[in-house]
Amino acid sequence: RLVAVEPTSCPTLTRGHFAYDYGDSVGLTPLMQMYTLGHDFVPPGIHAGGLRYHGDSALVSQLYHEGVLEAIAVPQLATFESGVMFSKAEGIVPAPESNHAIHAAIDEALRCKERGEGKTILFTLSGHGHFDMASYDRYFSGELTDQDYPEEALQAALGNLPQVK
Repeated sequence: RLVAVEPTSCPTLTRGHFAYDYGDSVGLTPLMQMYTLGHDFVPPGIHAGGLRYHGDSALVSQLYHEGVLEAIAVPQLATFESGVMFSKAEGIVPAPESNHAIHAAIDEALRCKERGEGKTILFTLSGHGHFDMASYDRYFSGELTDQDYPEEALQAALGNLPQVK
């Protein structure tokens, strides 16, 4: 089972559309078929690192479109909570992007524990969070909040997708 994990504030796979779109925000790149929130999508001020992009890679998008992988969206505060738990257990401060995968892995492990099911769970730790300490400081100070991407903003961004015939 393959699961892509993304922020609820930038739900490219879970709420985006599989369409042709530009790979950049100004429309200079060739059109690519991807799950997208629209190339003029502007993400909220979250701390999810590289997970604020308007689209997913063509490969990940195709795998999701064909049902080879699943996708879930998780809120920002829960991901930081999981990242801190991981850091205390493993001695590695994960990058905020990795916190999403860590959160999903912890949730899966807790479900397995509840069911008495043994399972090997792998996740990607894409990097350390040493350059993201200000984000962790904001988390510990209570300055971060959960932000879902508003439906109106999603529909407005998707309304500007290029028309492909």
